[in-house]
Amino acid sequence: MKTIATLINARWVIPVEPERVVLEHHSVAIQGGKIMEILPTAEAEKKFHAKETVDLPHHALIPGFINAHTHSAMSLFRGLADDLPLMDWLNNHIWPAEAKWVSPDFVRDGTELAIAEMLKSGTTCFNDMYFFPDVTARVALDASMRVSVGLILIDFPSAWAQNAEEYLRKGLKLHDELRNKDLITTAFAPHAPYTVSDAPLEKIRMYADELDIPIHMHVHETAHEIEDSIKQCGMRPLERLASLGLLTPRLLAVHMTQLLPNEIETLSQSGINVIHCPESNLKLASGFCPTQTLLQAGINVALGTDGAASNNNLDMFEEMRIAALLAKGVSLDATVVPAHTALRMATINGAKALGLDALTGSLVAGKAADMAAIDLSTISSQPVYDPISQIVYTTTRDQVTDVWVNGKRLLAEHHFTTLDEAAILRKTQEWRGKISGT
Repeated sequence: MKTIATLINARWVIPVEPERVVLEHHSVAIQGGKIMEILPTAEAEKKFHAKETVDLPHHALIPGFINAHTHSAMSLFRGLADDLPLMDWLNNHIWPAEAKWVSPDFVRDGTELAIAEMLKSGTTCFNDMYFFPDVTARVALDASMRVSVGLILIDFPSAWAQNAEEYLRKGLKLHDELRNKDLITTAFAPHAPYTVSDAPLEKIRMYADELDIPIHMHVHETAHEIEDSIKQCGMRPLERLASLGLLTPRLLAVHMTQLLPNEIETLSQSGINVIHCPESNLKLASGFCPTQTLLQAGINVALGTDGAASNNNLDMFEEMRIAALLAKGVSLDATVVPAHTALRMATINGAKALGLDALTGSLVAGKAADMAAIDLSTISSQPVYDPISQIVYTTTRDQVTDVWVNGKRLLAEHHFTTLDEAAILRKTQEWRGKISGT
């Protein structure tokens, strides 16, 4: 028998690649943080001697979710300014709050809160965009969480940088510091076309090509954004980005609720990735991303939660369900975005967008053991005819029992192994008191 680090025996293993496949009574053998083999449990018990064996008799084991767009530290603003349209929410509430409160300590505590929430809901990798990305990286490393750290850039000053040149200089320095760190990648993160001018965007395009990293940006989020761009630039934001050479496979275009047919054709030809944030778009009344049309055009569509200040959670189960239901309702076609497609959007499609699909996003031998175990024995998930359907349409995050990142068990039977939940809750309450003044 071969000795390995971990053997996980599950009722169902859902690898995502190939799609629609459900492996019953299978096991995942892990060694060196990677998946060594997926095989029937009866065979695994004869072939391997594991230092740790985890039995999941009522569980589905899936690739960990990839939250392809969030602002993790904004978890400390959860519920601060609800039921408002985007620009009112940003200009009159969120940006003033950030000017007052954002600091390294704020980002540290907010990111830790976000990572705890994401782990408890089966997320193993997140793509972040926020100030003090160096702090976000340290917190993720301490928690052993996989992250794509956004090298934020915006024209106006913040506690992190005073102008576009300083944002870019700090971002490049941080990229150099992180490039050999396990679990961490980077992406340029210019906030949006309406907050970043042409010259910095041209520099980002140049550096992204040179460093071979993605560009993560809010694009075509609201009708107001389109109208303002036409008034100020004489063109729609996508047309402006095209003129700057930014419409490439490196671009992760977030939201994309305002698209014309010719723009969808351009996205397809350019190989752009679209990050769909259905709950945030609905809550801010931003519009509807034409998910099915994008998918039919061969565009890679992934899912993100956005920040907890506008969602108000970081729950990828809800994003999958809402994405599937919304696509059906908007298209008046019940067959579009079926459960297996929604699951791919939450896993391998996110990995593809981040350039991580050779490493994570599906359960395949040789990939990192980034996985989540979901208990399907609960009343609300019974009876189980199709585990993939149950995961998308009935499962809640409370059914996630265990999570592994790079083969390390970060959530064990609902309990953290790298985070202090009581301390996180205590610090969060302290921030609530400061921000609310009570």
